[in-house]
Amino acid sequence: MSTVASAEFWAFVGVVSGIYTVLALGIQLEFGFAGLLNFGHVAFMAIGAYSMAILTVKAGLSMWLAAVLGILLAAASGLLLGLPTLRLRGDYFAIVTIAFSEIVRYVATNEDSLTGGSQGTINLSGPGAAAQYNGQWERFQAWLQQTLHIGAKDAAMLLVVWVVALGLTAALALAMRTPWGRVLKAVREDEDVAASLGKNVLAYKLQALALGSAAAGLAGCLYAWQFSFFSPDDFAPLLTFFAWMIVILGGLGRTFAVPVGALAFGLVFAGTRFFDFAPFSYFDSAERAYLRLIVIGLLIILLVLFRPWGLLGRRQEALLE
Repeated sequence: MSTVASAEFWAFVGVVSGIYTVLALGIQLEFGFAGLLNFGHVAFMAIGAYSMAILTVKAGLSMWLAAVLGILLAAASGLLLGLPTLRLRGDYFAIVTIAFSEIVRYVATNEDSLTGGSQGTINLSGPGAAAQYNGQWERFQAWLQQTLHIGAKDAAMLLVVWVVALGLTAALALAMRTPWGRVLKAVREDEDVAASLGKNVLAYKLQALALGSAAAGLAGCLYAWQFSFFSPDDFAPLLTFFAWMIVILGGLGRTFAVPVGALAFGLVFAGTRFFDFAPFSYFDSAERAYLRLIVIGLLIILLVLFRPWGLLGRRQEALLE
């Protein structure tokens, strides 16, 4: 392995791992606790990020208000998707969510006047609007550095992202100890039994989907703050499966396993870029990027084979119907 990467690089890895934690918490809520097989989770991340950018540029709102509205729009989109589709079970619902995520991505690609199209938010509404968006981002960055007394942008974002991620993790852990959380687990195990006890199964599923979508929308806002400019390619289906890898790696049904899984995934994903020994040295940098995904995939396969309940999961939680 080559020389150790700079502190700035690992700070960046920490920020991205925190964003993935927020994204994966939505999957943990939807599948780990409610049994909803959502393979289109990244769509709500895109809705949150693009809504914030559009409201900032076209409506002139502050980033704070635009972020709140973006999260609410992501939650509302989850409700709208769930109302006609949550009566579907298992694989059928998963197929619908994949289709929905691709619809969102293609709309973002083709609606140039609304989203900036394939060029992303840098082309949201021409050079003037791009400068306006970047100016708000720079003011936000300056506020972070002044308030937190931290000089580097990544250091400030590292603190903000992980405060949000750990706060959301703690909130979800507390929610799962309430009667509401116990009903969600009952729905996951056997929704017919839950319905026979007088529980409105559809309502609980909708709540889980809406809250999980809101978490994805929040991850989208954090992603936008970190990268400033983004395009539809940043919200490809692969990002959803990164979140699934994190949940599986940490452990299904274990809230505090999500940040552990995100950090482990981030370290493996970032660390493999420094593999300069054989057979990795036989490939160029672009080919090595794909090999990294193969290595991560093999690690996940081995984990599923030998410890399917994850690093911190419980065996009982893996026994989902």
